[in-house]
Amino acid sequence: MIFHEAKLDNGLQIIAELNPNAHSLALGYFVRTGSRDETAEVSGVSHFLEHMAFKGNEKYTADDVNRIFDEIGANYNASTSEEITLFYGSFLPEYIDTAMELLSTLIYPTLRQEDFDMEKKVILEEIGMYDDLHSFTAYEKVMQAHFQGHPLGQSILGSVQSITDLTSEQMRDYHAKHYLAGNLTLAIAGNADWIKVLELADKFCKHWPAGKTDRPTDEAQPKTGTQTIIEKKTQQQHIMQLGPAPAAQDLLRLPAEILAVVIGDDSNSRMYWKLVDPGLAESAEIGFNEYDGSGTWLTYLCSDPELTESNLQLIQEIFNEVNQNGITQEELDRAKNKLASRLVLRSERPMGRLSSLGGNWVYRQKYYSVEDDLELLNNISLDDIQTLLKKYPLGHSTTAAVGPMTSVVD
Repeated sequence: MIFHEAKLDNGLQIIAELNPNAHSLALGYFVRTGSRDETAEVSGVSHFLEHMAFKGNEKYTADDVNRIFDEIGANYNASTSEEITLFYGSFLPEYIDTAMELLSTLIYPTLRQEDFDMEKKVILEEIGMYDDLHSFTAYEKVMQAHFQGHPLGQSILGSVQSITDLTSEQMRDYHAKHYLAGNLTLAIAGNADWIKVLELADKFCKHWPAGKTDRPTDEAQPKTGTQTIIEKKTQQQHIMQLGPAPAAQDLLRLPAEILAVVIGDDSNSRMYWKLVDPGLAESAEIGFNEYDGSGTWLTYLCSDPELTESNLQLIQEIFNEVNQNGITQEELDRAKNKLASRLVLRSERPMGRLSSLGGNWVYRQKYYSVEDDLELLNNISLDDIQTLLKKYPLGHSTTAAVGPMTSVVD
């Protein structure tokens, strides 16, 4: 695989990891904008814009966009997070011209008023759908509480009120400010010709407005607190807890990924054997989430309400043990092998490489090959884990609970 990079005069970054032996091609526009870049008045607009992108422009209607993607057999979609809006597709290499034109169309849709009015109803329905998912509610609440006063605490979907009040003019203003060429990275993985890629990028993207929007990336300073949402109809208690962890640019992020696998992976981890395997909990996990300037340990527990307090105590005992004594070499080696296997298996498909390729560039402005990632992973030692635990011990500073319990021990 050969890596290429270039930048158009307007600031659009283009990166590609090309493999002539691949049978497919994946392409994605990574837009450095998400809920953390919004104000309260336009909460949810980034996700709303993701939907509006598929409504087309002056040349292509919404029906055209979806029909042509289907005609070339593309697997296409989009996603919005706290920090990135991603538009992507995977397809056969011979359709790169059509696919790139359509994906480029998504970046600058017409944003017609009638489309806006219709899609607003869809967004409101989606908010209602997610409100019925107790784990999602717990996640939203714990993020809001943990990052109170920090942009990362802002909801990706927004609220019923914010979406109802949002106007198409506010959306156009937000789009004009954040969808600047300097905020975008075009990433390509798979079978393509680099010269062809540059020609198409120049054809479809050179007219995009230049510029870049700044984003404050101060590390969050969370306050301690517990929030309980009583849901009498649910039979289980859902607990989400957040604690500080390394940021996306921190060298400790890789030890954090390994430690999360050792302690709270969904199989063969300490939390799994202590809580899930014996039937004390349906789910008991910890994950590491990285952001611009901040990071979190995210602990999730789903269990019988009557077992919640004792399960939380068991989790804390695991954390205390690890914080004091670390992990074993055997656990470290097993976690490395598990992560290496996931990395390699995902990289065998261009679509699997796209997220790593674009994510590394957006957050770190650096290219990491599969071999680079494996080397970094293999070089992590027990000393690195100890350094991590000293700076970011396992634990939580914020708790959110959804379920029939009226209170939760923090």
